[in-house]
Amino acid sequence: MGTERAIAEIAVLVYSGAQMAEVHSMTHLFAAASRIAGEQSMRLPRLRISHWSLPDEGPPQRSYDSLPGGHSAPLAVLLPPPLAALPDALAVQRMSQWILEQHSAGATIGSVCKGAFLLAETGLLNGRPATTHWNSAKRLADRYPGIKVQADTLVVDDGDVITTAGLMAWSALGLRLVDRLLGPDVVTRTARFLVAEHSTGSAFECGNNFAPIFSHGDAAVLSVQHWLQASGALDITLTALAGRSGLGERTFLRRFREATGLKPIQYCQHLRVIKARQMLESSDSTVDQIAWLSGYQDVGWFRVSFRKITGMTPSDYRSRFGGLAA
Repeated sequence: MGTERAIAEIAVLVYSGAQMAEVHSMTHLFAAASRIAGEQSMRLPRLRISHWSLPDEGPPQRSYDSLPGGHSAPLAVLLPPPLAALPDALAVQRMSQWILEQHSAGATIGSVCKGAFLLAETGLLNGRPATTHWNSAKRLADRYPGIKVQADTLVVDDGDVITTAGLMAWSALGLRLVDRLLGPDVVTRTARFLVAEHSTGSAFECGNNFAPIFSHGDAAVLSVQHWLQASGALDITLTALAGRSGLGERTFLRRFREATGLKPIQYCQHLRVIKARQMLESSDSTVDQIAWLSGYQDVGWFRVSFRKITGMTPSDYRSRFGGLAA
């Protein structure tokens, strides 16, 4: 009896004025990755690539499906850039509501280039780092002052939200998701097949490659994860986390570990170290300053945690990877 591969759906939102070259390029990338994964191991999921278009009324609906007839919900929703401006305000509102519903259900949301403007309309980027095309970075920052725009960064991976800069950044976003869903071997082979650049020396290839799980189906735990991603996991206590989930502390601990595979304190350490990695790559702040900004009041404990997760000291990490984000 043949082994049935699990299904992982990636949705691309197609709207009036969207750049279809990016839509088709991402579709091709994920199809190639799914084929390569099947050749490598039947235990790896099969990618279901879907396009979602806005009808005259109601929310977006599937207009293309690489595996028609399947029953799945998107694990990721990708927003291509517009050719010029976004559609009218009503269309943006309808798409934003659907994007928020998918995010609340556990989907990771990713944008390519100026697709960040559509993502910004949802409010998901408020208080969070993001990037877009360098020529539009100031306009994004001016229009949405709550966003921490990082104009010189190619990819800003904030766990449940990923933004990328540049028209060709669809490949960076696609390969990042392939890495999450199918692993480093498949992403390397996919990049080689597509003759696409994929750095194996980035922060996310160093040490333990932490990829938060959002598709577990536990709404109470997911709400806490989204809050941790947005807040940076600063000043966290078990009482606060359990209170936000609406669960008792013992129940929250059990369900959080079942859903994510980690204890809350371990999960928060990973989020803080990811934030520290990004600052070590792209900023001139001292290690002590980065420790504080990452949520550590004890710099010594920060150094211990950082080395435990990455296998390197913060200074060695900066020496090796500093400047990669620029």
